[in-house]
Parts: sequence; structure tokens; C-alpha cells
Amino acid sequence: MNDRIAELHQDMMAWRHDLHAHPELGFQEHRTADFVAAKLAEFGVEVHRGIAGTGVVGTLRAGSGKRAIAFRADMDALPIEEKNDVAYASTRPGVMHACGHDGHTSILLGTARYLATTRDFDGTVHFVFQPAEENDGGGKRMVEEGLFDRFPAENIFALHNWPGLPFGTLAARVGPQMAARDNFSISVRGTGSHAAMPHLGDDPVVAACRIVAEAQTIVSRTVDPLASVVLSFTQIHGGNTLNVVPGEVTLAGTCRFLDAAVGVNVEERLARVCRAVGESTGLTVSLDYQKGYPPAVNTAPAVAVAATAAGNVFGLEHVTTEFPPSMGSEDFAYMLAAQSGCYAWLGAGPATPGKLLHQPNYDFNDALLPLGVRYFVSVVETVLGKPTNR
Repeated sequence: MNDRIAELHQDMMAWRHDLHAHPELGFQEHRTADFVAAKLAEFGVEVHRGIAGTGVVGTLRAGSGKRAIAFRADMDALPIEEKNDVAYASTRPGVMHACGHDGHTSILLGTARYLATTRDFDGTVHFVFQPAEENDGGGKRMVEEGLFDRFPAENIFALHNWPGLPFGTLAARVGPQMAARDNFSISVRGTGSHAAMPHLGDDPVVAACRIVAEAQTIVSRTVDPLASVVLSFTQIHGGNTLNVVPGEVTLAGTCRFLDAAVGVNVEERLARVCRAVGESTGLTVSLDYQKGYPPAVNTAPAVAVAATAAGNVFGLEHVTTEFPPSMGSEDFAYMLAAQSGCYAWLGAGPATPGKLLHQPNYDFNDALLPLGVRYFVSVVETVLGKPTNR
């Protein structure tokens, strides 16, 4: 397997660099979808398009087995201006592959090509290329449009490159691996005034500051210290000149958690803080709390498959199933909520400051491409039968 996959490395690098140079935002991955569909067809894989708009699913069958599994790769880029000085840097201003989705797509294409060439398995493999992972819930839309009805699978697997995890290590845990993500915005409206005469109005700036300060006690004083939750204010907007108290201030932020009950508590407590500040100041305080991605929860049977498959190709010493989850979010969570599966991290090596996920100097490590294919192929062998001939 290693020799055959090594032969694919240069092609996968070329695919990855092409995708990197032509990034597309969520639900706009038209060129990317065309690229993926053309490659799958070239490999002899059955191609299905138009799922969640730009989504693509490839299906490959071998033997007479009835079992089926699926793999997912994300295709979208981020609204970030690239700062890498590489020949394949983004050609689209303000858009770049700053999370490695170009690498994930290339890994899954390499897996499809390898399996289409060998067909040394007994059953069905679905290759799911998902749009709009970053912010727009492409995974949710694929599920809603009948992904698992049209392409049934006993488990679905995905991986994400992970800077900070030793190179060539696979990490997958039973239960939540990534956190839920809710977003919120708060409007504080009143009557503005001259800054020298604040008594002639009411001050939404001071009230907004109270909301931020009092909200800090929600996590520290109303949530079990052993529970994982983050409540962060990330935006404050108000006013446009130095001598005027504005009539409105807006706040925005995010809440991350692993347990749904904890998320409900935080939402209720934040609403209570907003009501209390509004009542005590006479200002109009409006909270818009938006439910987002749920936690990405791996199932035990799928994690067992992933650990076995990764151990077979990387060595058991390079597989870990005991580690803290991340408070980042991932919309593969919607697929895991609908179907048993496993989301794994593939170690990319040391985390270099300034070159981490979602940063303008990040670039996917091309040395991971064959490792990702080896892992996916090993999953196929583990579930659908290990080939007897090489």
C-alpha cells in the first residue's frame, strides 16, 4: 500500500496546490466542485452533484458485499488575505485556504484514486465532498437534503490536519471531540447626548460595559467548574466621534460548550443579565441568541475502527484516544448527529506561531497527504475486508 500511495504523492501535491491557488468561499465552490467531479469521473468513480448546492459525492463499489462506509472532506476556504510567498498562493484577493481544506480534499481524491485502481475491498465506499464547513453549515444542509438516505453508510469518517499534534499521530476520542458553537449579538439602545452633558441622555456605553462585566460571572459562578464552556465577547461597536455619547451600542460574541444543558444555562443566564441591565438603566436591551453547530460527538464503534486502522499504518504508539477535546467547532457535527462516525485529528507537527489554522501565513503540510490516504485506505480494509493480493 505504501509504495502505491507514495506514487500518488506528486499528483496529490499538484491537486492541492491548484486548489490552494483558487480558493472559494462556502456555497461558492463551483470551480472546486468541477475539479473534484472531473477527477472522480477520471478515476472511474460514480459521481453525484448538486447536493447542498456545490456538494459532490462519489460512490465506488467492489465485490458483492452489502456493507458501506463513507468519508468526508471539506472544500471551502476562508475570507482571509494570504501572506504566504509561495508559487501557488491564492489568486483571489481576500480569500485563502487557511484551514487545510485543500489538503483534505486532495487526500480524499487520492483515496478514491487508489481504491478505484485496486478495488481490493468488498462493499461500497462513498466519498463526500462537503461545501461550506467554516460558517454556513454545509454539513447540516447535506444531511437535510438526504445525504444518508441516498448514500447509506454504517459509519462516516473525517480527518482534520492538526498543528500542535506530533506529525503522523492520529487522535480520535469517544464522545465530543469538538465543541458546540452558538453566536449572539446584543443591542443597547437609548438617547444619545453631548459628552459634556450626559445627564440629558442615557448612556448605552456604560450599560454595554456592565453587560460584558456581569456576563463574566455566568461561567465562573453558574457553571460546574468541571464543565467545559467558553463565553467570549468579540465585538463592541458604538459611536463615531469623541464628544458625543452614542444612542446605540452593539455587542457580539460566541459561546462554546460540550454539553447541551450547559449551553442552555448560559443562554438563559445571558438573557437574564440583559434584562436586568435594561430594567435598571431604562435602556432597551435586545439579545439575539443564535444556535449554531452542535458538538462533534464520535461514537465508540467508529473510534474503535479508526484506532485499529491508524494503528495498522502508523503504529499503535502513534494513536491516541485519551486527550481533551477542542473548544473549536466543526460542522461535521451534523453528520455525526445523523450517523455513527469518527472525526479524527491528523498530527501536522509543531504549532508554529503565526502559521496556525485560520492565520494568513498558514499552509497545509504536503507531507500529510500520503498519511491521510493510508489512514482512509486502512479504514476501508478494516471494515470492508483486507485485500489478499498486492
